[in-house]
Order: sequence, then structure tokens, then C-alpha cells
Amino acid sequence: MSLLVVGLSHRSAPVSVLERASLAVETQAKLLQDTLAAEPATEAAVLATCNRIELYADVDKFHAGVAELSTLLAQHSGVGLEELTPYLYVHYEDRAVHHLFSVACGLDSMVVGEGQILGQIKDALARGQELHTAGRLLNDLFQQALRVGKRAHSETGIDRAGQSLVTFGLQQLAAGADPERWADGKRALVIGAGSMSSLAAATLARTGVADIVVANRTRSRADRLVEILQQGDDTAVRARAVEMSAVGDELTRADIVVSCTGSTGLVLTADALADALGVTLDAAPERPAVTVAPAPADVDQHAAWVENGSAAQAGPATALRRVTVPAQSTGPVRLALLDLAMPRDIDGAAHRIDGVRLVDIESLAEASADAPMAADVDRVRTIVSDEVAAFGAAQRAAHVAPTVVALRTMAAGVVAGEIARLDGRLPDLDEKQRAEITQTVRRVVDKLLHAPTVRVKQLASEPGGAGYADALRELFDLDPQTVAAVSRADLNDPNRGRS
Repeated sequence: MSLLVVGLSHRSAPVSVLERASLAVETQAKLLQDTLAAEPATEAAVLATCNRIELYADVDKFHAGVAELSTLLAQHSGVGLEELTPYLYVHYEDRAVHHLFSVACGLDSMVVGEGQILGQIKDALARGQELHTAGRLLNDLFQQALRVGKRAHSETGIDRAGQSLVTFGLQQLAAGADPERWADGKRALVIGAGSMSSLAAATLARTGVADIVVANRTRSRADRLVEILQQGDDTAVRARAVEMSAVGDELTRADIVVSCTGSTGLVLTADALADALGVTLDAAPERPAVTVAPAPADVDQHAAWVENGSAAQAGPATALRRVTVPAQSTGPVRLALLDLAMPRDIDGAAHRIDGVRLVDIESLAEASADAPMAADVDRVRTIVSDEVAAFGAAQRAAHVAPTVVALRTMAAGVVAGEIARLDGRLPDLDEKQRAEITQTVRRVVDKLLHAPTVRVKQLASEPGGAGYADALRELFDLDPQTVAAVSRADLNDPNRGRS
């Protein structure tokens, strides 16, 4: 196994860089295809969410793989390699497995414990399967990550450590008030009908808004989301769908707007919002500077930053910097905006509009930094560590399996050859005698092979056990092409890696 992941996330890069580096679905497909075309990679998968972009690959050379994957991420994201590199992190083999399992459990999420990431991992796997870029290793890895994530949520209280990004965003909009009391009776506009927008609409309905309007470029998807909302037994929300062209009119009636589309440009400009409210876009005030982490000078320094989680542990080379960000408008809130898109859907200048409160990915990242951690997080970390060890053992054991199969195939061939030779020497044997002799020879061979094949699987599953398959091939002079043929047959099994 030579698993490599190169990526950036809300933990390593400012939102402004993540926003510019975001990958559209068609760009992700091109990235996967180009990764396979690159020499070091034989498999590839992309995990792209609103706060992370990660490229996973099975590579045969570490340094060449890091260089190639970093270059490909830069090329397809449109952010120059020199600018992107300080924000990239690299994980290899067991550390890469540990990283993905942690991500699946919500330990690496902006809001610890949120479960939305599981659907995004599932989508990444489906895309790799559809494009035939995910082979045996990545199929096994992502399937197991989904199982580990589900196990963490079912066996621990990790859900109590945080909420979905939508719920956390609504809490920020409520500004300390009870979200249900704050949302009660309000009118909401949801822009987009994808997975995040659907989650937002369902959350708003449960929170107690009175009306939800869904706008989407594809009207049929908006209609479908409205149908789902109206079928819910736990809400009494009124819902309807509109064309995107009607968003301007709907803004004049909305109290809450949640937007999460795949658009590469702004969906709501500050001018459009000001017009809807009938106010003037004022100059932006500034609030006091806040302390944030700088871009690390190199990948190793960044790895220390991410793993330790604090500037104090990242080394003396890390210096904090002071930045200023626009202040929210003061006074009564007439329109509450929640932007969950990456790149952003809503103009950041909406901060300057009187009567508007805007919560976006950047402000969520800032707010979640102080979110309390539940005791169950430690239990989830233990689950992740155990599952990483089990996954590594299973992968190492699987590596030797084709050699064991090839050995047994060779032994079966030897038995068949000797029985054929016996038939030539003793042509008068009847069928019963011949069958008894054949069965006896097979039992002898099976008993001789049983102990070494079972033991080699056990040894191969341990750290450093990859060499046992090579030793087995050498000892029994197995044809490498036969072993490779067994591996290809296993890889092409249509039932492998699917749940």
C-alpha cells in the first residue's frame, strides 16, 4: 500500500484561499483523469467540500507523488503552486488512513462531530467508481471510512460535540437567542437544491420557520425538495419553489436567506441586497484586529501546526499576525444571511448593509474555534486508531492473498499432472480407485500447504510483513504473471468495494 493524500482545509488555509481553490464537479473529474495519467499514480479520488480539498492517490514513489499531486491541485484550482504550497498538508500510508478516518468521524470538521461529511465521502467514492479512477485500495479505504464514521456516531456521543454546519450557522444568526424561538414564524429563502441546501431547508423546517421558498437553476430539483418538505410529519411548514429569476422579489419578503449553490460567481451582490431592503450601501467600518495563524513556511511546519492545534506547539518559526475584518452592521436585523457555499454565494460587502447580519464560512470558522469539545471525542480517537491498525493489517494480508492463491493453483496443477501420469501407467484402474487416489493426493498437498499459507497470512498482516509474499514467490518459484492475473481478477470483481 502506498497511499498518499495532498490537500488543504480550513485548518491549514484561510477561507480566501479555499474559496479560490474550490473545484467544480467537472473540474474534479478532469483532475482525477489527469492524476491517473501522471506517472506516479495508479488510483485517485477527490474529496472536495466547502472547507477542504484533498486528492488521494495510490503512488509508487513518495516524493514524485507529492510533487505531481501538488502540481495538479494547483493547475486545476487556478491557484499558483508557489502560493498554494504553504497551505498544503501531506499524509502517507497509515497517516493518510488515519486522516481520512478522522475526517469521516467529524474530528477534522469545522464543527466537530458534524455528520454531513459522510455524505460527501460517499459522493467522492461514487465519483471515483464512476470514472474508474478508484481501484482496490481507494475502494477499500473509502468504504471503510464510511463504516468507521457510522460506528463513531452510533457508539459514542460525538454528535453532542457539535452540530451540522447548518445548525451551527443558524445558532450564529440567532446571536445567542434560542434558535427555535428566533426562527419561529419567520419566512426563509433557500437558494440551491443540493445536499447542503436540502439539509438547510429541512433544518429550518424543524426549527420552526413558517414559510420556505426554494430557488434553484433546475426547477425540477427545487420542486422535488419542496415535495419532500411538505411530506415531513414533524413540521407544518409551508413550502414552494420558484425560478432563480424570482430571487430578487423573494428577498423583499424573506427574513432568513440560506444559500449554497455550485456557482463560481456571486449569487447575491451587496447592491441587490441593499435594493431589496430599500437601503443604501454604506462604507464599511472596521472592528478590532484579531489574531490568526499565518501560512506556514513549509509543509513540515504546517504538519506540526495541524497536528498540535496551537501556535505554541508549532515551533519558534511560527509568528502570529493581526488582521482587520469588516464589522457587522448594528441595529435591528431585518435580513439574516447564511452563506454555506465555497466559493461564496453572497457578497461579503453585505456586512455593510444596515439591518443585515451575514454568517459565512469564514465567520463560522472563527466562531467554531472556541466551540466546546465533548468527552466522547477521546473515545472516537480511540476508535480511529483501532480501525487504522485493523485496516493496515487487512491490506497487508490482502497483498499476500494472490500469492497464496497462485501457490495453491500451482499445487493443483502438479496433482492433476501426476494423476494423468498415473493413468498412463495404470490404465486398468476403475473410477472408484482413481477417485480415491486423487482425493488422497489432494489431501496430502492440502495438509502440507495449510500451515505455511495460514502462517504467511498472519505474518503478512503485521507491520513490515509485506516481504513475506515475495519470499513465498521465491521459495516456490511462482510465475509472477500468474500472481498478477489473480490480483487483476480480484480487482475486477464487480462486487468488491461496494456496499
